[in-house]
Amino acid sequence: MKAHDGMYIGGAWRPAAGQDTIPVVNPVDEQVIAHVPAGTPEDVDAAVGAARAALPGWAATPPAERAERIAALRDALAARKDEIAGTVTAELGSPLPFSQAVHAGLPIAVAGSYAELAASYAFEEKIGNSTVLLEPVGVVGAITPWNYPLHQIVAKVAPALAAGCTVVLKPAEDTPLVAQLFAEAVHEAGVPAGVFNLVTGLGPVAGQALAEHAGVDLVSFTGSTAVGRQIGATAGAAVKPVALELGGKSANVILPSADLAKAVNVGVANVMANSGQTCSAWTRMLVHADRYEEAVELAAAAAAKYGERIGPVVNAKQRDRVRGYIEKGVAEGARVVAGGAGTPYDKGYFITPTVFADVRADMAIAQEEIFGPVLSILPYADEDEALAIANGTVYGLAGAVWAGDEEEAVAFARRMDTGQVDINGGRFNPQAPFGGYKQSGVGRELGPHGLGEYLQTKSLQF
Repeated sequence: MKAHDGMYIGGAWRPAAGQDTIPVVNPVDEQVIAHVPAGTPEDVDAAVGAARAALPGWAATPPAERAERIAALRDALAARKDEIAGTVTAELGSPLPFSQAVHAGLPIAVAGSYAELAASYAFEEKIGNSTVLLEPVGVVGAITPWNYPLHQIVAKVAPALAAGCTVVLKPAEDTPLVAQLFAEAVHEAGVPAGVFNLVTGLGPVAGQALAEHAGVDLVSFTGSTAVGRQIGATAGAAVKPVALELGGKSANVILPSADLAKAVNVGVANVMANSGQTCSAWTRMLVHADRYEEAVELAAAAAAKYGERIGPVVNAKQRDRVRGYIEKGVAEGARVVAGGAGTPYDKGYFITPTVFADVRADMAIAQEEIFGPVLSILPYADEDEALAIANGTVYGLAGAVWAGDEEEAVAFARRMDTGQVDINGGRFNPQAPFGGYKQSGVGRELGPHGLGEYLQTKSLQF
């Protein structure tokens, strides 16, 4: 696609307030493929003004009509699925088959789920002598990351529109092209002017201006815990709600009764997907001491198969960050059984799929989010120790449990301090609530729980 040189505000592409631009770099070959405007507080203010002006009309639009627009948006995205996949591959570096199946396919499914939900959701209910109304929270400032660029946009914008909110989106500066494509799809879907607005720009400039803007009623942010804290503090000072989907350091707990080969191979695949740039990836594999060395051998063999099957990480900074963690793991005494800090290519931001054994729970590679194709394998003596390790980080976003008996796995999962747990390789459900405990965030995305984040409650007594 051809990059737009303006912002999508008030239903039209309009020139940016400033002249600065942001280069978009292909992580595979490090070549600049486009430039987009570097938004300013003036651009953000214009977009918020347009969203504020459009709010009364959109909030008053019957849910069935809002559902029709979201369904049209889903159809517009589906018609562009090949363009979406190619765009994400170009700016994120994701292999094309993964872009087609996940980066294009998942957002289309999520948009469709909200088209259905908007038409069926109970925005009004009776409780005794009261009528309880669920009303749109207002103007939403959505700030999205680069790792699943279109999915994260749709996971915020679709429920916000279903709720009757209007939106200003600030996408990640590394992946703005698919966000511009999304704005085109919104326009094609006939969403009224001002209901959705797009400002590209840097996080510390445009993102901060959006998070701090007095005309924004709710900030929905996905990204690092450090930035999430700042946004939460800003919103708290203004007594403004936030929805924060933040970091993770998820545990993949393999109980002694599990099918070890299956659990290890699926676990490695989970970590390597999207080049490890998944906040819910199971980056800590916990294995009983009696089967530990067998699991290490299986994981090393599985990881070696991904060397030419995964793409690069998103940029040079991320590549250096991941390499730094690999070097730190070695320095702390962990054993590299696959991969390492070296790079397989002369160009591009590639990381060799890496597996560590002999990892202690207090090591940085077992405690901190790496966000790359790096797996740590930790031994445990019994279930209580496994649970202590699984729960022993500041995060609580996701996890997995494997056991020969489903009830055994569920019993362990119930004791995990995390927002989502896959049982014996359970499939991702785009209608189930996604979000974390502890420092992994506040609120939930997807399905009716995700819609609820954009509603506020009013009760009428009779």
